[in-house]
Amino acid sequence: MTPIRFGIIGGSGLYKMEGLEDMREIAVDTPYGAPSDAIATGTLDGVPVAFLARHGRSHSTLPGDIPFRANIWALKSLGVDYLVSVSAVGSLKEALAPRHMALPDQFIDLTRHRAGTFFGDGAVAHVSLAHPVCAALSAALAQAFDDCALPDAVLHRGGTYVCIEGPQFSTYAESQLYRSWDASVIGMTNMPEARLAREAEIAYATLALVTDYDCWHEGHDAVTADIAIGNLMHNAANAQRVLRACIARLAAAPPASKAHSALQQALVTQPAAMPEATRARLAPLLKKYL
Repeated sequence: MTPIRFGIIGGSGLYKMEGLEDMREIAVDTPYGAPSDAIATGTLDGVPVAFLARHGRSHSTLPGDIPFRANIWALKSLGVDYLVSVSAVGSLKEALAPRHMALPDQFIDLTRHRAGTFFGDGAVAHVSLAHPVCAALSAALAQAFDDCALPDAVLHRGGTYVCIEGPQFSTYAESQLYRSWDASVIGMTNMPEARLAREAEIAYATLALVTDYDCWHEGHDAVTADIAIGNLMHNAANAQRVLRACIARLAAAPPASKAHSALQQALVTQPAAMPEATRARLAPLLKKYL
């Protein structure tokens, strides 16, 4: 199978990629169980693309139950080395209004119960996560947004995404605490997704779709699922257009990414010293180091 370099993970409200031609679904068997759903592969304006619905196409998986390792391993095994994550978020800043988009470049990980590494079982690696978002990929998303000239959309570049365990929304005190940290948006799904993408040497960026003001904003009702989903569905069509334009840009000139060599200086245990079973499990990640 020809490697598919460009991947999209769709979050709440984005369960399929419009315009995907010659589509077929691939059920990937991974050492970490099944991914969230079958991976839809096909071409987008002639460019091979892989799409995965993070919560499943029927949105039946809680944020804390998402099989993050299976999802990233499966995409890596198909050849993905550029991954755009689309996520619903709440806003922690007045300027980031509902129905705006954002490109966060930092994360604060407050999740507690999720497996966050591919390593272990006789294999040690410590990747750098100082800059968890690929700046080149995020720039391509920003340029794609500009290409689309969307009349009713606003994009914010940069900022910090606070990832909470969920599935409950924040308390008022928590929301105010995150604002005191100067965080920009809050969500439940980008960690450990970004960590695992870096271990897999995949360039990763997030297109965050603002659905609400969390619960800190006294001028707005506290967030409910109905409010969040309603605003997200409004943004979905714009997000589809940005994604399509971004894939076209990436295909025309795939940018260099430091993520693509993340393991080069991170492997403490060399592959030859790893147990055979561990080496086999990590094969898609370690292929060029074996």
